[in-house]
Amino acid sequence: MSGHSKWATIKHKKGAADAKRGKLFAKLIKQVEVAARTGGGDPDSNPTLRTMFQKARDNSVPLDTIERAVKRGTGELEGVNYETITYEGYAPGGIALLIECLTDNRNRTSGDIRSTLSKNGGSLAEPGAVSWQFERKGVVLVPTSVEEDDVMLVALDAGAEDIVDEGDMWRVTTPPSELPVVREALEDAGIAVESADLAMLPASTVEVADIGAVKQLMKLMDLLDDLDDVQDVHGNMDVADELLDEVSA
Repeated sequence: MSGHSKWATIKHKKGAADAKRGKLFAKLIKQVEVAARTGGGDPDSNPTLRTMFQKARDNSVPLDTIERAVKRGTGELEGVNYETITYEGYAPGGIALLIECLTDNRNRTSGDIRSTLSKNGGSLAEPGAVSWQFERKGVVLVPTSVEEDDVMLVALDAGAEDIVDEGDMWRVTTPPSELPVVREALEDAGIAVESADLAMLPASTVEVADIGAVKQLMKLMDLLDDLDDVQDVHGNMDVADELLDEVSA
């Protein structure tokens, strides 16, 4: 089980009914804006924008709000110039963390992250200390109520690299640029997609088997995720489903 994708599943389910929807909207809009600034405002020629556009729509961000974010990104409307920064760190137990941020104030963001880590048993790491353990991929989650052969036939034909059983979800892994294509192929085949996003997947994982350690780790990741400038938190933890269910309950 990949620590990131299982955590993404939990966060996705939480987000659907979470009172923090306003903060989630703000993060998604920022992602759309930066994607448009980096690769242009046409989703057909900018797969990252296409992914972020769909991610925002999946979370019920209004279409006109997304379109304004695209225009801010392309310069048609005035907007803030956000900087992309990835911080590397460790959670308790030696869990490696990648913390992806979009910020207009590097000092504020680094201070917030350093403080959150240090107050919860973690620490910042030097650049390069953690990132080598991760690789950027597209991740599509499909319920395991769908037959594996059906998912595999469509996904691999559309450009997916791998399919992994994660309990209640199939994790379909794709090259980053092929994520929108694979998602669209699955949906066109009538296969429900739980979520589709870009992720940093770990090459190997560290097992966390103690319920107290799991609670501490999830608390830290939740606190980091709640920071305004943080867009995604990726970890290399491996936690049993029953422990995650107990914590998330």
